[in-house]
Amino acid sequence: MEVNKELYGNIDEEDIFLFTLKNSSGFTVQITNYGGIITSIKTPDKNGYIDEVVLGYDNLKSYLIESPYFGAIVGRFVNRIANGRFTLDGKEYRLTTNELKHHLHGGKSGFDKKVWKPLEFTNDQTVGIKLYYFSPDGEEGYPGNLDVEVVYSITPDSELIIDFKATTDKPTPINLSQHSYFNLSGTSGRNILGHHLMLDADKYLEVDELHIPTGEIKKVNNTQMDFRKSMEIGARIGMVGGGYDHNYILNNKGKMAKVAELFDPYSGRVMEVRTTQPGIQFYSGNFLDGSIVGEYGLVYQRHHGLCLETQHFPDSPNHPNFPDTILRPGEKYHHQTSFKFGIK
Repeated sequence: MEVNKELYGNIDEEDIFLFTLKNSSGFTVQITNYGGIITSIKTPDKNGYIDEVVLGYDNLKSYLIESPYFGAIVGRFVNRIANGRFTLDGKEYRLTTNELKHHLHGGKSGFDKKVWKPLEFTNDQTVGIKLYYFSPDGEEGYPGNLDVEVVYSITPDSELIIDFKATTDKPTPINLSQHSYFNLSGTSGRNILGHHLMLDADKYLEVDELHIPTGEIKKVNNTQMDFRKSMEIGARIGMVGGGYDHNYILNNKGKMAKVAELFDPYSGRVMEVRTTQPGIQFYSGNFLDGSIVGEYGLVYQRHHGLCLETQHFPDSPNHPNFPDTILRPGEKYHHQTSFKFGIK
């Protein structure tokens, strides 16, 4: 188990670093303190071949020019807030809008575009890095000064654990997530439609044509949304319009539990997702269109990668019937998510 640090580039004369976490089985995770981005996850397939399983770039400049949140920490609020507005304690707040009239993934300059203060660490069971960011009152329209800590660590059995923590001096919405795009077939050029997915969720949120929740909660039973038993992603994707981009309501009741399993028959790789969060956004890479050339010269066509974003529900500040996402002074925001890799 080891953690290494190297210079990755600089932004406005501030050094940006790349951290490499590695265990004895060849499982490797690389993270930069720009946006808390996971730039690489490499893990063996059924034949022992170690290959890349996330989408991204091989240099900092490309992340600065264009990136659909590849591997980033997203916040203060992952997913969408309708019309960039919400009311809190009788006062209306207006956020920056960056997806037509809506607020997406923290706004025009969310946590994915910030330089975080890093600190690497090692202990008996894990190695990792701690990332710190101070979000000032009014940033992107949000109230309150927010202190944020995100801890990435890996274990000897190839589990990546992510701890999210925050405190505030004013009531504010918060909903942090990790936004990696996964493709367990590695750099073969295959898309994710042949992957098999299981989601431990009986219900999902209905959304409108702009992916804003209507407020209605739907059952997955007897629909193309049902992944309670492992199902090939491409089997019913044609019945979902442009593809999956939906928030599923998990059955974990807020406790750390396995909520998803992704399996690629081609490589034999499997990834288990565990979280304390009440929801998970399954996004099937619908807006990848071949305009992005990533690491290894791969052209990212539609459905080349998928996201499993553990989170609270989108647009929660505007839906009193959704789980509360307001952090208040004296409270501590904390949730944990992990991705465990193996073969079967």
